[in-house]
Order: sequence, then C-alpha cells, then structure tokens
Amino acid sequence: MKKLVVAAALIATFTGTALAQDVEKGANVFKQCQVCHSLGPGAQNKIGPELNGLDGRTAGTVPNFMYSEPNKKSGIVWNEASFKEYIKDPRAKVPGTKMIFPGVKNEQQVNDLWDYLKQFDASGNTKK
Repeated sequence: MKKLVVAAALIATFTGTALAQDVEKGANVFKQCQVCHSLGPGAQNKIGPELNGLDGRTAGTVPNFMYSEPNKKSGIVWNEASFKEYIKDPRAKVPGTKMIFPGVKNEQQVNDLWDYLKQFDASGNTKK
C-alpha cells in the first residue's frame, strides 16, 4: 500500500510539472501571434486586435477594431477555458471569424500562451 501511495505521489508530481505553465515559453509561442496581434504598453490593433486585458474581456469589444459579425455575436468572455478551446481551432469555435490562424495544437504551448497573455492588464502592464 505504501508503494502505491508513493507511486501516485510521483505521478502527480511529474504530471503537474509537465503541465505547469511557463510565461517565458508563452512569450515564445506568442511570436507566431505577433504578425496580427500586439501586447504591452502602447499596443495597437493590427490585422487582429491588441490583446491587452484579454482575461475577462468580452470577444469583439476592442475599440477601433472591425470584428466579424460572428465574433461580435459569439458571446465569448475570455478566460482560461474559453481561450484554450478557441486557440486550438479558432474557425471551429467561431465559424465565420476573420481569424485565419490554424490554431495551436500542442496543449503545453496553449497552457504557456495563456499564462503569458493573462499577465497583461488592459493598459498593457504586467499584473505581477
């Protein structure tokens, strides 16, 4: 029984470590998003909207960005769960979106990307 408890603890430890989110790695994943999106102080809309303050923001609400109707009507409020579902396949989550990005398929990269994005407040400053 004692060996079983130790084995379970080791599995939980290694699984937790493997799934832990990493801001630095998220910044690296974000490089593929930078073509269309910006973040941080002074971020501006590009092909896609700036992503400051994404956590808790309603989809389709960044001022001065022309969203597709499906995006504006999606009702999505960005949080960890909605972002992770969306970023894996944006066009499947919001059919008719203008976003042509095929998605991030690697779960660890998705986790790292969310950890990176959520740290920016609406002004582009890090919350930490």
